[in-house]
Amino acid sequence: MIDESHDKYKDECGVVGIFNLPEASKVAYLALYALQHRGQESAGIASTDGRQIFSHKSMGLVADIFRPSVLEKLPGDSAVGHVRYATAGESHVKNAQPFVVDYARGSIAIAHNGNLVNAGHLKDELEAYGSIFQSTMDTEVIVHLLASSKENSIVDRLCYALGRVKGAYSLVLQTETRLIAARDPSGFRPLVLGRAKEGWVVASETCAFDLIEAEFIREIAPGEILVIDSKGLTSHKPFEPVPYTPCVFELIYFARPDSDIFGANVYAVRKELGRVLAEEHPVEADIVIPVPDSGVGAAVGYAEASGIPFDMGLVRNHYIGRTFIEPQDSIRHFGVKIKLNPVKSILAGKRVVVVDDSIVRGTTSRKIIKMLRDSGVKEVHMRISSPPTVAPCFYGIDTPTKDELIAFTHTVEEINKYITSDTLGYMSIEGVYRAAKMAGDSFCDACFTKNYPVEVTSTLKARQMALFK
Repeated sequence: MIDESHDKYKDECGVVGIFNLPEASKVAYLALYALQHRGQESAGIASTDGRQIFSHKSMGLVADIFRPSVLEKLPGDSAVGHVRYATAGESHVKNAQPFVVDYARGSIAIAHNGNLVNAGHLKDELEAYGSIFQSTMDTEVIVHLLASSKENSIVDRLCYALGRVKGAYSLVLQTETRLIAARDPSGFRPLVLGRAKEGWVVASETCAFDLIEAEFIREIAPGEILVIDSKGLTSHKPFEPVPYTPCVFELIYFARPDSDIFGANVYAVRKELGRVLAEEHPVEADIVIPVPDSGVGAAVGYAEASGIPFDMGLVRNHYIGRTFIEPQDSIRHFGVKIKLNPVKSILAGKRVVVVDDSIVRGTTSRKIIKMLRDSGVKEVHMRISSPPTVAPCFYGIDTPTKDELIAFTHTVEEINKYITSDTLGYMSIEGVYRAAKMAGDSFCDACFTKNYPVEVTSTLKARQMALFK
């Protein structure tokens, strides 16, 4: 069995919360369907009828897990949901979310997008005081901190728990009678609030609102804890303000292009990235083609700015699973070929600009270029709408270790030689900020610069990897 997902960043997670809508679990299901790009490993929904919490979670895709018979067993007008790819915690159903617990003060269901950089230290501390962990998720650390708090209200207990953790979290938490949304003070991951009929919805991205016909209201503010109950909305901001550093890679790659996050439309930002990329790395060529789907927006922008015609020289097969069986008589470049197929009539004899969002290990880019040359392409000019990735992420994106990142161990010219392109051009970090200015002027760019907004010490890194790998 071949898994070709190893040479691309893993989408982190997606969360959704529904309050005061009939058949809330079905609405949550639709919202998760729209957020499937944020995690394809497992999915779960927890609902409440005001008296108790019901839940179901499993490995696999949303549409495969939540059959009508399953959703019928999730009654109530409020629900939280989650799609997951493992960023902390091994791939196992015990690590699927929402995480549902019954404790002395009632029941809660929590779904979390992000990664806590001090989870290992906190886990050691909690276990020393007798806590028993059921999973290897850093999300469970928040649950144990909440349960151990001496505060009376759920909001005060959550303030205590979130005051202890460091790193990235955009989370939704459900009790029997209320929905709570919270975002870390740095605002690493997106989280948005919407209105649907008489109810409220919270989701990782606005594309989830479009499917369920909810109106976008606003973003959950960095450091905000928003409580939604029968009385309406109550906002709490208990933490000291820190610099706002949303993840720039959400705009470059992760978020769906039809979403609005960080105050900007994702597709518009990606087109602007392409325009700036064309200014920084012009070349004489016949056509511009994207590596679908993540390179499309930037390729359109590159074509518009350069005047070189845009075309779809590579066609993507969207209907494959995470793994597939390779014939015993191995076909060269099998993994890439089953996902992408060149359109030879468009490519033959052409000088081609190939636009992609990033290069991780370089193996996929090398195989794509080989396919293009086999299709008769005359020249291949690779253009990347982000800077070289030289450092791993500790805030909710599953990146390889730095030694596996080709840009950490190779110069741009060495990468160009390895992937066999005629020329290779990466976006500059200054170019990224120029293009993304519509979404603000402050981002987390640690994967490009090694400047981590929330400190991650070597000891914490080692401990984090050991406890939550």
